[in-house]
Amino acid sequence: MRAAVLLGLLVPLGLGWVRGSAEEPPTQVPLAVIAHAGVPEDDVSLSELRKIFLGDRQFWKGEMRVVLLVPPARSGERATLLDKVYEKTESQYRHYWISKVFRTESQTAPKVVKAESAGELVRQIPGAIAVIDAARAPAGVKVLRVDGKTAADADYPLR
Repeated sequence: MRAAVLLGLLVPLGLGWVRGSAEEPPTQVPLAVIAHAGVPEDDVSLSELRKIFLGDRQFWKGEMRVVLLVPPARSGERATLLDKVYEKTESQYRHYWISKVFRTESQTAPKVVKAESAGELVRQIPGAIAVIDAARAPAGVKVLRVDGKTAADADYPLR
């Protein structure tokens, strides 16, 4: 039973493959935080964003459920997310979410989506939030400010 549950977690977390440790880490990229147009917030603090991505905050204001979409492992977007928001290594991130789901503190781990799909999924899924390369922010989604700043600001916290 536990093996089946673990296997079910591996795919959403993007753990379905293992590569050698000699691989160069991906270069971090400035992130834009995009959300479904119906999300009732325009600005979040970095600490609030951290709570959202750690699954500690599971609802937007009101009763709209937060739907976490995260970039795949070994992408520049994931590297920045791990460093600036999660403050964890890839291994710590995986362990965190596996433990959180096993303790039933979250119904599911974040869904892993490629950058090319993130904008369209955020547009379609109420409550969805994702991070993408700031240079690729698509039309039709809400781009959230972080601590009152946008990716164009020199002191933007997700650089």
